[in-house]
Amino acid sequence: MRTTKLVIAMVMMLSVSAYAAPLRDHPATDMGAGWRLGTQAYTFNRFTFFEAVDKAAQIGLDWIEAYPGQRLCKELPEAKMHHTMPAGQRELVQKKLAESGIRLVCYGVVGLPNNEEECRRVFNFCKIMGIENIASEPPEDAFDLIDRLCREYRIAVAIHNHPKPSHYWNPDTVLKVCQGRSKWIGACADTGHWMRSGVNPLEAVKQLQAEKRIIYFHLKDLNEFGIRNAHDVPWGKGKANMPLILKYLAESNFRGVFSAEYEHNWLNSVPELQQCAKFFNQASWMLKPSGWKPLLKDDLSNAQFKPGSWTLENDVLARQGGGYIWTKERFGDFILDLEFKVVKGANSGVFIRTGNLRDLVQNSIEVQIHDTGDGATHGDCGAIYNCLSPSKKVTKPAGAWNHMTIQAMGPMIYVVMNGVQIIDMNVNEWDTPHKNKDGSRNKFSKAIKDMPREGFIGFQDHGQPVWYRHVRIKKFN
Repeated sequence: MRTTKLVIAMVMMLSVSAYAAPLRDHPATDMGAGWRLGTQAYTFNRFTFFEAVDKAAQIGLDWIEAYPGQRLCKELPEAKMHHTMPAGQRELVQKKLAESGIRLVCYGVVGLPNNEEECRRVFNFCKIMGIENIASEPPEDAFDLIDRLCREYRIAVAIHNHPKPSHYWNPDTVLKVCQGRSKWIGACADTGHWMRSGVNPLEAVKQLQAEKRIIYFHLKDLNEFGIRNAHDVPWGKGKANMPLILKYLAESNFRGVFSAEYEHNWLNSVPELQQCAKFFNQASWMLKPSGWKPLLKDDLSNAQFKPGSWTLENDVLARQGGGYIWTKERFGDFILDLEFKVVKGANSGVFIRTGNLRDLVQNSIEVQIHDTGDGATHGDCGAIYNCLSPSKKVTKPAGAWNHMTIQAMGPMIYVVMNGVQIIDMNVNEWDTPHKNKDGSRNKFSKAIKDMPREGFIGFQDHGQPVWYRHVRIKKFN
């Protein structure tokens, strides 16, 4: 009996520790558990890789797949995204990704010949960059070498299927070369190219997934089936039967990356990709719920606000003037993930756990939103307003999007901004009215520890333009 109680106590301690752990990085707000939605940078092959990263962030994606040969950035017109790029250029890529909150997880389609030196160049690059999956169409005699390198580096090689007459257009051929190989060898399932080859994508997915050989996807939906020059359309509007593909993958417990590779409307594909992401996320919430959801509905029907004072279009919440906007739902313990943008000198704030909207200042905690600060004590951007300054100033210049994650767990408040944890606050240490932990004075007539631990989430109208986008929440009570 005593042993049983000890075990239970230890489990509870571990659970509390995991539950209240500091948030040291932005979470990936994937709507489907085990499903990671990203984009193949080839979608934006008329642009640089850095521009592709910006477009992925605009769509609200956390993941990206690079391909060899894309121009790197406007500042280095001769530089290419490639596994042979020099260290200095790799570091620029890593910096750009970190600043954008995007993770590079896949690379391809790239050649992997039956030549160890050449293959190691690719694998070494992927290891340095944190890439998990390589898409390739290797010669069949290279798979002994490739499988060995996959196991050594713990990086998967996914066999891609360009349309017929390419070698791997038929899933039968992919399964043949996978036979007897490790789990690191599988398919990069390109649903659009199967359609161009006259292969039913749902049946191909079932065939490969039955053997657990799908590593990740180049996800496409086309306007026609069996036609080489068919083009991409927003997911769910084409001939791929996308709802059934996703339903089957959920039922078969597929876990992995979905790279949106949109090969149409090359110069202005972002609006269509936003439709793809919306379709995918809505399907994911139903099929593989992860706990993440949009904080506000598209029509703002779950919000409290003066009509016309805020708009929500293409996942961007914009202040129009006329007051704050609040959730109708109350939240206690949660992770809130968002991006914000302000004009020069603008001021706003994210209010959390607001218990009383009629006396919101004395009944909530505000995370300050500003391009710099408003001159108040503890008033810099990212501060717990009038209580605790950020440990570092990491705000981007006015007009740029900033990525912020707010985590409230019991007495603990954490804020991460642009990849840096800037707030680690235990409100129980603010135990005196009008007094902060550091001894400075604040405006609150009760101790911060006595503020509500549950309440509405709101965005402040302080008289200047402000925009929020990709506002997602995961609640724990």
